[in-house]
Amino acid sequence: MKTLFEEIKASIKNNYNQDRSFWRPVLPWGGVFTIKAGRKAVSCTPLYVEIRLKNTCTIDGFLMLLYVILNENENFPRELSLHFGREFVDCFLYLMDTYSFTTVKLLWIWDKMEKQQYKSEVHKASLVIDLFGNEHDNFTKNLENLMSTIQESYCSNWRCPTRVQEDPQRTISIHPPQEIPHGNLIRLAVDELFSSKIELCEERGCGGLREFSQRVFCHGAPPFVVLNMQHWKPEDLAYVPYYLDLSDHKYLLEGATLFNKEEHHYSAAFQIDGHWMHYDGLRNVNLILLNKPPEFLLLSSLVYIRATEK
Repeated sequence: MKTLFEEIKASIKNNYNQDRSFWRPVLPWGGVFTIKAGRKAVSCTPLYVEIRLKNTCTIDGFLMLLYVILNENENFPRELSLHFGREFVDCFLYLMDTYSFTTVKLLWIWDKMEKQQYKSEVHKASLVIDLFGNEHDNFTKNLENLMSTIQESYCSNWRCPTRVQEDPQRTISIHPPQEIPHGNLIRLAVDELFSSKIELCEERGCGGLREFSQRVFCHGAPPFVVLNMQHWKPEDLAYVPYYLDLSDHKYLLEGATLFNKEEHHYSAAFQIDGHWMHYDGLRNVNLILLNKPPEFLLLSSLVYIRATEK
């Protein structure tokens, strides 16, 4: 039996121009999980016999990307098991490969999300879970310590009250340069976050020079990184780099999540063997092979995978 990933790769290889869509829906928006309850369930309060999921696009695109990433490199499942747990990774892959899409969403919600991150209520005989919100709150912030980084700095003034500082971050959120220079703005913003530098100390009355070390990953270079691009405008995204150097490691562009403000809806794009596909769980035909790389003007995030060392 072929895995879902093998089925998608086969559809890319055998596609015809008149039909560039995958043969069945993948991770459709929402979902209904029916509870097979026995007699004891009658005494439960509150009583519900199914779980309904709403506004799941805040996790759908990233779940699709996570599935592709786990299949890109034979070592990635083992590495990600160190962060997510072996049982979670094995269960996630099994559920995706058996097309149990509602269950895989519940796996993420109950295993990785905090209760306060989503709304839930009992309506008639259904437990309704609503994931309306921001995908970085619902997914990126729940990646354990996968992307945790730290940068140390030292002030040249021995009397500086905060001479030694540490700046830890759990996610990678970059901002457009305040002064728009020539060149690749995204790469410049990443370099600004990760590179060593010397600046005037901002401590009041200090006057010293603060030297920043290179930002490093706390737990080694992760298999993939997510760049939070929420603060970027379309005009700043004329060029998206296909590779980045992060803390002495090269990362290659794997995909992106896109945000439509008018519909308040997220979708995703990713590449397999150099072929770009667009995923949108809200559409009936929700996985389509693209003729060319997608437009990145509605970016919510960029996803890069660590290049294989030769």
